[in-house]
Amino acid sequence: MEGHDVVSAHLIVRAPGSTRWRTLPLSYDIHLDRVEGSFVPDKIGRWEFTVEAWPDAFESWRSGLSKKVEAGLDVSLELLEGAQLVEEAAGRASGKKSAALKEAAEELSDEEVSARKRVEVALAATLQKLIAPHFDPATVTRYEPVGTIIVDRKRARFGSWYEMFPRSQGARPGKHGTFATAAKQLPRLARLGFDVVYLSPIHPLGQTKRKGRNNTLRAKPEDPGSPWAIGSEAGGHTAVEPRLGTLADFQTFVERANDLDLEVALDYALQCSPDHPWVEEHPEWFKIRPDGSIQYAENPPKKYEDIFPLDFGCEDWRSLWNACRDVFLFWIERGVKIFRVDNPHTKPFAFWEWVIREIQEDHPDVIFLSEAFTRPTRMKGLAKLGFTQSYTYFTWRNTPHELREYLTELTQTEMAEYFRPNFFANTPDILHEYLQRGGRPAFRIRLLLAATLSPSYGIYSGFELCERTPREPGSEEYLNSEKYEIKYRDFDAPGNINQDIETINRIRRDNPALQNLTNLSFHHSENDRLLFYRKSAPGNDLLIVVNLDPGTAHESTLHVPLAEMGIRINEPYEVEDLLTGERFTWRGDRAYVLLDPRSRVGHVLRVIAPTSEVDRT
Repeated sequence: MEGHDVVSAHLIVRAPGSTRWRTLPLSYDIHLDRVEGSFVPDKIGRWEFTVEAWPDAFESWRSGLSKKVEAGLDVSLELLEGAQLVEEAAGRASGKKSAALKEAAEELSDEEVSARKRVEVALAATLQKLIAPHFDPATVTRYEPVGTIIVDRKRARFGSWYEMFPRSQGARPGKHGTFATAAKQLPRLARLGFDVVYLSPIHPLGQTKRKGRNNTLRAKPEDPGSPWAIGSEAGGHTAVEPRLGTLADFQTFVERANDLDLEVALDYALQCSPDHPWVEEHPEWFKIRPDGSIQYAENPPKKYEDIFPLDFGCEDWRSLWNACRDVFLFWIERGVKIFRVDNPHTKPFAFWEWVIREIQEDHPDVIFLSEAFTRPTRMKGLAKLGFTQSYTYFTWRNTPHELREYLTELTQTEMAEYFRPNFFANTPDILHEYLQRGGRPAFRIRLLLAATLSPSYGIYSGFELCERTPREPGSEEYLNSEKYEIKYRDFDAPGNINQDIETINRIRRDNPALQNLTNLSFHHSENDRLLFYRKSAPGNDLLIVVNLDPGTAHESTLHVPLAEMGIRINEPYEVEDLLTGERFTWRGDRAYVLLDPRSRVGHVLRVIAPTSEVDRT
């Protein structure tokens, strides 16, 4: 404000689903000339907040009066001016507050009362508190645009995911699985400590241009085709593949999972096989080429003739968008609250921003995972517009430098405000060279890294068996990929890492430090092949060291961050390896470790605070 005029302000907040703004105080720091305040969102959903400010006529008058009184000046006229201000405020108040303000105005204007007594009334904290809410609303300026914060449930922040193809859960090799046979895997996944079981598309599969084994262009009669070629005469995105069972069977699967504290996530892929009902019912929803044919999907030189992309910019786009929204609603009604969205970066961002808001308006507990392996700005943009979680570049970050640099960006920059990573160690599309060449130790290393660096992580079925044969040298595609055929697995086969998975998931659940993203700090290891980092939460300090070389044993001296943990330099303290139960007594800020990946790929060390001298006595 100009001159010595005083500005007052408050914070206003609107909870999800509410039409009423709640007013909260802001405190003023005279040294910084700033006001600040806070609020705690206690309900999931979309919150709105902003600041309102106004020239405070009463506080400006009160400040001037105080200065003149201190200077020994006559304030008779000032007291009458103040009485007018209080009278005006009384007109904006009601009930007892209005009456109290009128009484104060009368006292200020009563010249038979001593000036000293009237000044006491004017400067009293009781009058200041009484008049504060009754400022002139015509003078208020509201900050625009209104701020928004989306509050999600805990599973959005923390969870262990397992991806499976239901059709591969048959009772014997070559037998097509069903929801009933897939449900028999749920106790195993619960025992291993997973929170989410994510299913590849469960919808009817098209026959036209169906892909064969290893993505060959001609399918044999026994080839099941790709689950992502969605749609047949049996239905589209709101139907299930008949060989899997019925919708009732699917709901039974969901209920069985929930009984085991598992949530079911569905793949949401907005694309159609040539046999999808929409192709006949709504040809206008697809791109028609000059020869009258529908444009199929391409990523030159690759051709996906078994898939038709949708045209989100067609003339009838509103109907198409509504139909895509209704697919979400259909499965939400059947108990699904988590969706892994296939290739969202190939669809308009405006659609995602609209549909996510539409869904979360009535279903704020729904989680959207963005499967977008694309340019950084596009991945960030999808997260900003509303996706709850995001796939990442973790699969391709394998060296100490790559991991430190990438995790620092995810956890210590502004990305942490809007981008929640989900570290999948592998996917049906990605078998990284590190896993292909590193063997079983590489799988154990990547599991440990994914599960301790990110609160949310996942593996694709077969990871526990260390499946690592590529289609050909230099390829990240699996040989005999499950995307094009039915797999049968013995999950207890020799060489499995089931015990690693169960142990790590238990550690994740028991230690709050592994349930947050931004509490990560990297620390110095004198051998750079050993990655050393700390995850911390109140009362829960973890020191984690991982050998990133799957083929060689390495030793190192670690520089332990004692000061950050409140431990004195010469004070002995214990660390417990949560992977094995072993305990070690350390002293000082240097610690020696030896990690041979054939037996031990890392330590997850819980720091046990040293006992004080008083406690020892």
